[in-house]
Amino acid sequence: MPLRWQEVAVPLVLIVTLLLLKHIPATAGLPLARAAGVVAFGYAAFLALRLVQDQEGIQRDGWSELRPSMVEYFACYGAAALAVVLMSAVIVIGGTKVVDPTQMLAAFAASLMLGAGAIGIGLGGLFVKVRWNNARLEHRNAFGKQTILAWSDVRNVSPNWRGIAITTYDQRQVTFSQFHSGAAQLAEHASTRARRNAETATKAFAAL
Repeated sequence: MPLRWQEVAVPLVLIVTLLLLKHIPATAGLPLARAAGVVAFGYAAFLALRLVQDQEGIQRDGWSELRPSMVEYFACYGAAALAVVLMSAVIVIGGTKVVDPTQMLAAFAASLMLGAGAIGIGLGGLFVKVRWNNARLEHRNAFGKQTILAWSDVRNVSPNWRGIAITTYDQRQVTFSQFHSGAAQLAEHASTRARRNAETATKAFAAL
Protein backbone atom coordinates (compact mmCIF):
# COMPACT_ATOMS: atom_id res chain seq x y z
CA MET A 1 0.00 0.00 0.00
CA PRO A 2 1.21 3.56 -0.60
CA LEU A 3 2.75 5.46 2.29
CA ARG A 4 0.38 7.58 4.34
CA TRP A 5 1.40 11.10 5.25
CA GLN A 6 1.52 10.08 8.93
CA GLU A 7 4.21 7.52 8.15
CA VAL A 8 6.42 10.35 6.90
CA ALA A 9 5.40 13.20 9.20
CA VAL A 10 5.49 11.46 12.59
CA PRO A 11 9.14 10.27 12.47
CA LEU A 12 10.33 13.60 11.07
CA VAL A 13 8.48 15.55 13.76
CA LEU A 14 9.92 13.24 16.43
CA ILE A 15 13.48 13.70 15.15
CA VAL A 16 13.13 17.49 14.97
CA THR A 17 11.57 17.57 18.46
CA LEU A 18 14.45 15.58 19.93
CA LEU A 19 17.00 17.90 18.33
CA LEU A 20 15.17 20.99 19.60
CA LEU A 21 14.95 19.58 23.13
CA LYS A 22 18.72 19.18 23.04
CA HIS A 23 19.00 22.98 23.18
CA ILE A 24 16.66 23.42 26.14
CA PRO A 25 18.52 23.69 29.47
CA ALA A 26 16.18 21.32 31.32
CA THR A 27 16.85 18.49 28.86
CA ALA A 28 20.30 19.45 27.56
CA GLY A 29 21.96 16.70 29.61
CA LEU A 30 19.98 13.90 27.99
CA PRO A 31 21.45 11.96 25.04
CA LEU A 32 18.79 13.31 22.71
CA ALA A 33 21.07 13.55 19.68
CA ARG A 34 21.76 9.82 19.97
CA ALA A 35 18.06 9.16 20.38
CA ALA A 36 17.38 11.16 17.21
CA GLY A 37 20.00 9.06 15.43
CA VAL A 38 18.33 5.85 16.59
CA VAL A 39 14.96 7.12 15.36
CA ALA A 40 16.47 8.10 12.00
CA PHE A 41 18.09 4.67 11.62
CA GLY A 42 14.86 2.93 12.57
CA TYR A 43 12.89 5.04 10.11
CA ALA A 44 15.33 4.25 7.30
CA ALA A 45 14.93 0.54 8.03
CA PHE A 46 11.15 0.99 8.16
CA LEU A 47 11.10 2.62 4.72
CA ALA A 48 13.29 -0.10 3.24
CA LEU A 49 11.06 -2.85 4.59
CA ARG A 50 7.92 -0.95 3.62
CA LEU A 51 9.05 -0.81 0.00
CA VAL A 52 9.42 -4.59 -0.20
CA GLN A 53 6.13 -5.32 1.56
CA ASP A 54 4.10 -7.93 -0.34
CA GLN A 55 0.89 -6.61 -1.87
CA GLU A 56 -0.79 -10.00 -2.25
CA GLY A 57 -2.05 -12.28 0.50
CA ILE A 58 -1.20 -15.95 0.65
CA GLN A 59 -3.60 -18.50 -0.84
CA ARG A 60 -4.62 -21.46 1.31
CA ASP A 61 -7.52 -23.90 0.86
CA GLY A 62 -9.59 -21.46 -1.17
CA TRP A 63 -8.94 -18.55 1.19
CA SER A 64 -6.72 -15.50 0.89
CA GLU A 65 -4.91 -14.61 4.11
CA LEU A 66 -3.04 -11.65 5.47
CA ARG A 67 0.24 -12.30 7.21
CA PRO A 68 2.59 -10.15 9.28
CA SER A 69 5.18 -8.31 7.22
CA MET A 70 8.84 -7.69 7.97
CA VAL A 71 7.88 -4.14 8.97
CA GLU A 72 5.79 -5.47 11.85
CA TYR A 73 8.39 -8.02 12.94
CA PHE A 74 11.10 -5.35 12.87
CA ALA A 75 8.98 -2.85 14.81
CA CYS A 76 7.79 -5.36 17.42
CA TYR A 77 11.02 -7.19 18.15
CA GLY A 78 13.16 -4.08 17.67
CA ALA A 79 11.10 -2.11 20.19
CA ALA A 80 11.14 -5.04 22.61
CA ALA A 81 14.93 -5.39 22.33
CA LEU A 82 15.49 -1.67 22.91
CA ALA A 83 13.14 -1.76 25.90
CA VAL A 84 15.13 -4.63 27.43
CA VAL A 85 18.45 -2.85 26.80
CA LEU A 86 17.25 0.40 28.35
CA MET A 87 15.67 -1.29 31.35
CA SER A 88 18.83 -3.34 31.90
CA ALA A 89 20.87 -0.15 31.77
CA VAL A 90 18.58 1.48 34.33
CA ILE A 91 18.90 -1.50 36.68
CA VAL A 92 22.63 -2.17 36.26
CA ILE A 93 24.02 1.34 35.89
CA GLY A 94 21.59 2.82 38.39
CA GLY A 95 22.70 0.30 40.99
CA THR A 96 26.44 0.69 40.49
CA LYS A 97 27.08 4.31 39.50
CA VAL A 98 25.93 7.78 40.41
CA VAL A 99 23.90 8.94 37.42
CA ASP A 100 21.85 12.05 36.76
CA PRO A 101 18.30 11.20 37.93
CA THR A 102 16.87 12.94 34.86
CA GLN A 103 18.71 10.54 32.57
CA MET A 104 17.56 7.55 34.58
CA LEU A 105 13.94 8.69 34.50
CA ALA A 106 14.15 9.35 30.76
CA ALA A 107 15.62 5.90 30.10
CA PHE A 108 12.99 4.26 32.32
CA ALA A 109 10.14 6.11 30.59
CA ALA A 110 11.54 5.27 27.15
CA SER A 111 11.81 1.59 28.04
CA LEU A 112 8.20 1.53 29.23
CA MET A 113 6.97 3.23 26.05
CA LEU A 114 8.97 0.90 23.83
CA GLY A 115 7.70 -2.12 25.75
CA ALA A 116 4.12 -0.93 25.47
CA GLY A 117 4.62 -0.31 21.76
CA ALA A 118 5.99 -3.82 21.23
CA ILE A 119 3.01 -5.33 23.05
CA GLY A 120 0.60 -3.19 21.04
CA ILE A 121 2.18 -4.19 17.73
CA GLY A 122 2.12 -7.84 18.74
CA LEU A 123 -1.52 -7.79 19.80
CA GLY A 124 -2.66 -5.66 16.88
CA GLY A 125 -0.59 -7.25 14.15
CA LEU A 126 1.48 -10.36 14.76
CA PHE A 127 -1.19 -12.36 16.58
CA VAL A 128 -4.18 -11.36 14.46
CA LYS A 129 -5.55 -13.66 11.76
CA VAL A 130 -7.48 -12.27 8.80
CA ARG A 131 -8.70 -14.29 5.83
CA TRP A 132 -11.36 -13.96 3.17
CA ASN A 133 -12.96 -15.70 0.22
CA ASN A 134 -15.64 -14.67 -2.26
CA ALA A 135 -18.41 -14.89 0.33
CA ARG A 136 -17.10 -13.50 3.60
CA LEU A 137 -14.28 -12.04 5.67
CA GLU A 138 -13.08 -13.63 8.91
CA HIS A 139 -11.09 -11.75 11.55
CA ARG A 140 -9.69 -13.30 14.74
CA ASN A 141 -7.93 -11.03 17.22
CA ALA A 142 -5.09 -11.90 19.57
CA PHE A 143 -7.56 -12.96 22.28
CA GLY A 144 -9.43 -15.40 20.04
CA LYS A 145 -12.52 -13.27 19.36
CA GLN A 146 -13.78 -13.92 15.85
CA THR A 147 -15.76 -11.54 13.66
CA ILE A 148 -17.31 -12.65 10.38
CA LEU A 149 -18.58 -10.19 7.78
CA ALA A 150 -20.48 -11.14 4.65
CA TRP A 151 -19.28 -9.17 1.65
CA SER A 152 -22.89 -8.40 0.77
CA ASP A 153 -23.17 -6.43 4.04
CA VAL A 154 -20.10 -4.22 3.55
CA ARG A 155 -20.93 -0.52 3.34
CA ASN A 156 -17.65 1.34 3.67
CA VAL A 157 -13.87 0.94 3.67
CA SER A 158 -11.83 3.72 5.24
CA PRO A 159 -8.48 4.31 6.99
CA ASN A 160 -8.28 5.00 10.71
CA TRP A 161 -5.52 5.31 13.29
CA ARG A 162 -5.27 1.52 13.68
CA GLY A 163 -5.18 0.66 10.00
CA ILE A 164 -8.02 0.07 7.53
CA ALA A 165 -11.59 -0.38 8.72
CA ILE A 166 -14.27 -2.36 6.90
CA THR A 167 -17.76 -1.41 8.10
CA THR A 168 -21.11 -3.07 7.42
CA TYR A 169 -24.58 -1.58 7.17
CA ASP A 170 -25.34 -2.67 10.75
CA GLN A 171 -22.16 -0.92 12.01
CA ARG A 172 -20.11 -4.04 12.61
CA GLN A 173 -16.48 -3.39 11.87
CA VAL A 174 -13.21 -5.18 11.19
CA THR A 175 -9.91 -3.30 11.29
CA PHE A 176 -6.65 -4.68 9.92
CA SER A 177 -3.14 -3.28 9.75
CA GLN A 178 -2.02 -1.62 6.54
CA PHE A 179 1.41 -3.11 7.25
CA HIS A 180 0.21 -6.70 6.78
CA SER A 181 1.39 -8.45 3.66
CA GLY A 182 -1.68 -8.59 1.43
CA ALA A 183 -3.34 -5.53 2.99
CA ALA A 184 -3.50 -3.76 -0.38
CA GLN A 185 -5.26 -6.73 -1.96
CA LEU A 186 -7.83 -6.96 0.83
CA ALA A 187 -8.46 -3.20 0.83
CA GLU A 188 -9.03 -3.22 -2.93
CA HIS A 189 -11.32 -6.24 -2.73
CA ALA A 190 -13.35 -4.74 0.12
CA SER A 191 -13.64 -1.37 -1.66
CA THR A 192 -14.90 -3.10 -4.80
CA ARG A 193 -17.50 -5.01 -2.80
CA ALA A 194 -18.64 -1.86 -0.99
CA ARG A 195 -19.01 -0.03 -4.30
CA ARG A 196 -21.02 -2.88 -5.82
CA ASN A 197 -23.26 -3.03 -2.76
CA ALA A 198 -23.91 0.71 -3.02
CA GLU A 199 -24.75 0.41 -6.72
CA THR A 200 -27.11 -2.49 -6.03
CA ALA A 201 -28.85 -0.55 -3.25
CA THR A 202 -29.20 2.50 -5.50
CA LYS A 203 -30.74 0.45 -8.30
CA ALA A 204 -33.12 -1.26 -5.89
CA PHE A 205 -34.20 2.10 -4.47
CA ALA A 206 -34.72 3.54 -7.96
CA ALA A 207 -36.89 0.58 -8.90
CA LEU A 208 -39.35 1.26 -6.07
